[in-house]
Formats: sequence, C-alpha cells, structure tokens
Amino acid sequence: MTVAFSSKRRRAAATLGAVSAGLLVLSACDKPTPVATVTVGDNSVNSQAACYNDGKKLDVAKLQGCLQDKDMKSIKVDPDAKVRLGVDPDIADNGWTLLMNGQPLTEASKKTYLSIPGSVFFNAQYGAKGKTTTISIVEGTSSKATGLWSFKLEKDA
Repeated sequence: MTVAFSSKRRRAAATLGAVSAGLLVLSACDKPTPVATVTVGDNSVNSQAACYNDGKKLDVAKLQGCLQDKDMKSIKVDPDAKVRLGVDPDIADNGWTLLMNGQPLTEASKKTYLSIPGSVFFNAQYGAKGKTTTISIVEGTSSKATGLWSFKLEKDA
C-alpha cells in the first residue's frame, strides 16, 4: 500500500513540475499576432503577421522590408475559383487593405471577410505578372500601418 501511495505522489509531483515548466516557457513567449487566412475551395492557409507592432505604427523601412520577404505561405488558385480572405476581428477593427504585388487592390475595409474572383490575381490589368502573385494584408491606414500578412498565390490551371 505504501509503494502505491508513493508512486502516485511521484506522478503528481512530476505532473505539477511539467505544468509549472510549461507555464514558465509560455510566459517567456511573445504574444501571438492576429491571424489572416486565405481560402480557395477546400484549401486554406493562415499566417501570423510578417510584421506587427501591436497597434503602433510600423517604420516605413521595416514595412518595405516585410513586403520584400519571400518566406510566406502559398496556395494554388484556379482562376475560376473564389479567393476568400479572412482576418481576425482585431485586424478588422483597425481596418485593412489588400495589396497585390505591393499595390493596393481594394479600398480599406473593416470587414472580417472578403471574396474576390481568382482571375483577378492573374490579370495583367491588375498588375499580375506570370503564374504567381503576392498578396498582402496591411492593417491600419496608409499613413499608419500596424501589421502586414503576405501570401503567395500560384495559378492552378
């Protein structure tokens, strides 16, 4: 009986130690940024911000650097499909604009969801070149951008 009791005690102490260590590790982590999502058909990708300043204006040089970043999630897009963009309510509350290859594609919005025909992203009239397009969601206004999320759209057809 004593052996069973002491092993239960050791397990409880080990569990308590693991939980405490986990909380310690979590307290050292940065707060996650809001998430943006791109969905095409049944496929979707989401990402935390490439640049984020927690509601404060991003430096122009930093923002430009983030726009040039090549490390982004990608998704295949059939030009006949709808591309759906979703943003966390925190992003929507501050307003956001969709950029295509660094140029504004939409006006500022405070919606959490937007749907655009896939063909737009591969149409030269809108600045598309080739079979890939980079889209970026910029949180805030043109004079006070506070976050940036980027995705690569690859033509599938």
